[in-house]
Amino acid sequence: MGIMFNKYSHKNLVNHTSIQATKYVIFSKDSILSLFIDSFSATIKTMIWLLKIMIPISFMVCLLQYYGIIAWCAQWLNPLFCHIGLPGASSIAFLTGATATTYAALAVMLTMELTLREATIISIMVLICHALPLECMVNKKVGSKPVKMALLRIVGALLAAVYLNFVLPEMAEPFSSMHQTGEVSSLSMVLQDWLLSSLRLTFMIFVIIYTLMFVQRLMDRYGWMQKLTRPLAPLMSVFGLPRHASYLWLVGNVLGISYGSAVMLQLEEEGKISREEANEVNYHLIMNHSMLEDTLVFASAGISALWILTTRLLFALLLVWGRKVLFRTSIEN
Repeated sequence: MGIMFNKYSHKNLVNHTSIQATKYVIFSKDSILSLFIDSFSATIKTMIWLLKIMIPISFMVCLLQYYGIIAWCAQWLNPLFCHIGLPGASSIAFLTGATATTYAALAVMLTMELTLREATIISIMVLICHALPLECMVNKKVGSKPVKMALLRIVGALLAAVYLNFVLPEMAEPFSSMHQTGEVSSLSMVLQDWLLSSLRLTFMIFVIIYTLMFVQRLMDRYGWMQKLTRPLAPLMSVFGLPRHASYLWLVGNVLGISYGSAVMLQLEEEGKISREEANEVNYHLIMNHSMLEDTLVFASAGISALWILTTRLLFALLLVWGRKVLFRTSIEN
């Protein structure tokens, strides 16, 4: 018995030591440090790409506002936008977001004189309908029609604005203190305000993106994403999606449409998900994606995270279930 005890004790000790060594390798300081370094380099690349879009657009809008061109354009757009609780000038922010990025739209919004209520409406419009040229082409890769996706997002953004204009309480406090406070402001003062606002926004974006990059790499390194998807399977039925689509849903909501579509394409090639199932998930994601990053960005600027999350989720549910009802009705007829 003594020999057997020593034998198994040695074996258990070896196994225990190997497990501890493995844990040490996985959670070593060098391993974590490499994640920080990789996240920093990826963040810098993303920041450069974003700033190339944001800075020229926000600078141009600042000049257009100073010389009264936006006010002139607003006269023509006011009749349309007044029905959704927005000044005509805010259409510039919406168009900027629809063609570029949410960050570019936010940079434009910070140059405008908006109330918090108006900023909430335009923010959610932008979050539903942004980066259409890029994201619709990404949708196309996994089987969705890009023109159809774009039209659905534009209509969804307008309907969301109508809905929010009806349900939002009065919020008269100003959204940003960066806008011009008097007619006598000189061009140099306006440009100084623009520069300070751009620097604050750049720092905020860096912190958010760096945090997200690190979390993404940490989850990939230890396989936490797959573990988080298991409890979400029953929730997919509520969303009108296939139960095994929880991984795609989580990736799309944590990392966005671009990363989500890349994962969908890989799973399609491996035969783990059909093209139609990927298309179904896209109908949800075009209304409700990148919830972590988008919510953090706009909430840090003062927009209610509750209104962002509930509105986008509501319109995602309406689109997916509405499509299912129409499909079943067409079959029965």
